[in-house]
Amino acid sequence: MARAVIVSGGGTGIGRSVAARFTQAGDHVVIIGRRAAVLEAVAHSLEGPGAVTWFSADLADPSDVDRVAAQLPDVVDVVVNNAGGYASRGMPWRGPADIARALTTDFTNNVLSAVLLTAALSPRLRRPGGRIITISSIAGVRGGVGPYGAYASAKSALLGWSHGLATELGPDGITVNLVAPGYIAETDFFAGTMTSHRHQELVAQTLVGRAGRPDDVAAAVEYLASAEAGFVTGQMLHVNGGALMGR
Repeated sequence: MARAVIVSGGGTGIGRSVAARFTQAGDHVVIIGRRAAVLEAVAHSLEGPGAVTWFSADLADPSDVDRVAAQLPDVVDVVVNNAGGYASRGMPWRGPADIARALTTDFTNNVLSAVLLTAALSPRLRRPGGRIITISSIAGVRGGVGPYGAYASAKSALLGWSHGLATELGPDGITVNLVAPGYIAETDFFAGTMTSHRHQELVAQTLVGRAGRPDDVAAAVEYLASAEAGFVTGQMLHVNGGALMGR
């Protein structure tokens, strides 16, 4: 049976690879993001027996979430919260007002977007069997990335939220998990900022001697969305080549 799969941030990188996996599995995939042209191009390019539709929206805007949610399937099998990123990159940090703006920006893009979309779709999740999978980051566990750790703090906040959600929805047979990628090349996160030296430095931190690929993360998401993962909930699955050992 084809599943209804919602993927936020589905236009590039990890989100696109996740959407491709489910499309190839024959599912009905809905990708959501801010850039309509990018989403439309991806929807036309993905190949497989599944169907792909797209909606352009700012998922940190409650009215946009309501608008899109009204057009989504009545029963949803999988929600993949991938929208976000290091939105505070390059913002000034001169004083409290700048710090508040940068922190708010990263929490809005990474946490609020996931919470609002999930809240809108939770009543429609298949019971039992629904899956919620959120993309966190290695930074959410070990810190770092930018002054005052704005991005890392936002990605860390997703862990506590997911644990609470897993407790709330577990009795309904719905699982809630996170995937925490390490260095994943070919993503917008590193676009325009990656030097050869930095690439080599990050690869050297791994135990397998290579950068991650978006499909490495997509494979982890595919597993957590599967029927075989029905006894896995409230967990964070690290996909970092051993750059950070399990915690």
